[in-house]
Amino acid sequence: MSKLLTPATVLMLLCGCDKSSHPLVLSGSGSGGVLTQPVAGKDAGSDSSSSLDGSASATATNTLVATVDPGPQNIGYTNGLFASVTLCVPGTTTCQTIDHLLVDTGSVGVRVLESELTVALPVAKDTSGVALAECTPFVDGTAWGPLRTADVKLGGETASNLPIQLIGEGAYAMPSNCTGTPITNFETLAANGILGVGVYLQDCGDTCTQSARSKLNPGLYYACSSTQSSGCAITSVPLTQQVAHPVAAFSENNNGVIIQLPSIATTGAASVSGLLVFGIGTQSNNELGSATVLALDDYGWVNTTFPVGGTLYSSYIDSGSNGLFFLNAATSNLKQCTGSLKDFYCPSSTVNLSATLSSTNGASATVAFSVANASKLDSKVYALSDLAGPMPGYPTDTSVPGFDWGLPFFFGRNVYTAIETKSTPGGVGPYFAF
Repeated sequence: MSKLLTPATVLMLLCGCDKSSHPLVLSGSGSGGVLTQPVAGKDAGSDSSSSLDGSASATATNTLVATVDPGPQNIGYTNGLFASVTLCVPGTTTCQTIDHLLVDTGSVGVRVLESELTVALPVAKDTSGVALAECTPFVDGTAWGPLRTADVKLGGETASNLPIQLIGEGAYAMPSNCTGTPITNFETLAANGILGVGVYLQDCGDTCTQSARSKLNPGLYYACSSTQSSGCAITSVPLTQQVAHPVAAFSENNNGVIIQLPSIATTGAASVSGLLVFGIGTQSNNELGSATVLALDDYGWVNTTFPVGGTLYSSYIDSGSNGLFFLNAATSNLKQCTGSLKDFYCPSSTVNLSATLSSTNGASATVAFSVANASKLDSKVYALSDLAGPMPGYPTDTSVPGFDWGLPFFFGRNVYTAIETKSTPGGVGPYFAF
């Protein structure tokens, strides 16, 4: 089977979010525009799998196994970090476990393909009793679907009665004013759902509580009174009814998450086993230790100086992006691929680079990284630490940062994501640390 190299999943929320209280960056869910591309070249070796070398145990109640593999139905997803989520009818033992949700530090909330769900979860309704749906616009597509409530079980932890989104048009057709390339099925999502474990409590925040007629309301949430194409209208939704961070809703270990992935060989790996650890400094397996804490600005970004001692750019850290996406070919001096691989870099040989990540709190750390020729990567491996490409929209779109530190950044590191307003040994979130 050919490998799927999804294009740069820099899923910037297209809304007028209040920069003082909520980010413009929502996600990196890996949705939309999947490229089927056979690649050949480097020999992956006789053993191209890898296992966890982190500090937490997969049997601990505050952990969830996360894997980098070819994806659901073995579609050949490159650099997708996946986990299983159990959804239950609130307060019951009527549950369903759904595998291969993309673990995404760039978004917030649980989103599952409507077609995958077999349990009848309660309809989420607004204060008037009208069913809710959501139109979540990203740069590379727009996820549409109804809201439901569920008890969400992750490892040994539970978020009770949590609003989640189903992705699909089974309940309601996508409205005409929910624009963008539709993300409504497996073909357009390339995963069974998204497990958004970013730094914010809700997926929208205060702007979605504004009147539906207000210019401040970005138009994410809809009230659906009928199944007709015109039956859903933009509405305002209180914070308590918005799609919410599942970890923040736990009774304990609820101040953040840690992604633990081992280092991998330069030739890549066919699969990688890791852990999603819940809580920061709440018990012995999630201590912050000597990690560098990078506080976020009002956009949810940190600074990246590239090369070391060079130019300062804005950036963010996003496990849902399948590569390191930065600058453009002219600025990075890296050759861009052509054809179906145009979203990636293709230098003649692997290039070793370094940058400094820093934040307004004065903390900084130097990061070494490599960029390989995407057209010469082995077709038998699905975890790659040196896959990179140009940043979509840079530099003409001033709303995008210069760097997206995607999944390759996570290999060989414990990466901490602290949730806003939550206290941790590294201070009150939001922040990233590694």
